[in-house]
Amino acid sequence: MTQYAPQGFRMLPPVVKNLLIINLIVFLATMVLEKYGYNNITTMLALNSIATGRFRIWQLFTYMFMHSGWSHILFNMFALWMFGYVLENYWGSRRFLVYYLVCGIGAGLCNMLIPGWGLTVGASGAVYGILLAFGMMFPNERIYFYFLIPIKAKWFVIGFAVIELFEGLMYADGVAHFAHLGGMLFGLLLILYWRKHPFSRF
Repeated sequence: MTQYAPQGFRMLPPVVKNLLIINLIVFLATMVLEKYGYNNITTMLALNSIATGRFRIWQLFTYMFMHSGWSHILFNMFALWMFGYVLENYWGSRRFLVYYLVCGIGAGLCNMLIPGWGLTVGASGAVYGILLAFGMMFPNERIYFYFLIPIKAKWFVIGFAVIELFEGLMYADGVAHFAHLGGMLFGLLLILYWRKHPFSRF
C-alpha cells in the first residue's frame, strides 16, 4: 500500500479549497438571510423527509453545504482539509470530487431510510467517507487523537465506525449517525469499484 509522503503535495488543492469556500459562503449567507426574515432557506435546502411533503431531489446535494452552527461547520471543514488535501493530491482533483459527492449523496440516501428523522444538514457524511478513504489508502499513517494519542489510521477509522453504529442504535441524540455510516458505506463501495476497474475514466 502506498504511503503518504508530503513532499510536493499542495496543502490546499483546488477542490478542497473551493469546497471550503462554498461551505463558508453558504453558511454565512444563510445566517444573514434568516436574520432578515427569510426563514425558509434552511427548510428549502436541507434534506427533508419524504413524509413531510417538503422533500425535493436537489436537497440530496444542497444539504451537504448547510450547517447548523459554528462548531458544526468548523469541525467538518477542519476534517475536510485535514484528510481531504491528502486524498486530492493522491487521487487527483476530478476523482476526489466524484468521491466526495458520491459519499455525500449516498449519506443522504441512507439517512432517508431511517424512520423519524427530521431536517438533515452538513457535510459530515462526505467527510466520514473521506476519513474511510484515508484509512484505506494510508492504513498505517498515524493520526493523533485529540492531538496527543497516536493511532494508526485503519484503527482510527474502524473505531469511528463502531462508535457511530453504537450511538445510532442506542441514542436518539439528533445526530445523523446513519448518514455518517452511509457516507462510509458508499465510499467503500466506490473504492472497491475503482480497484476492480483501475482504468475507469474516474
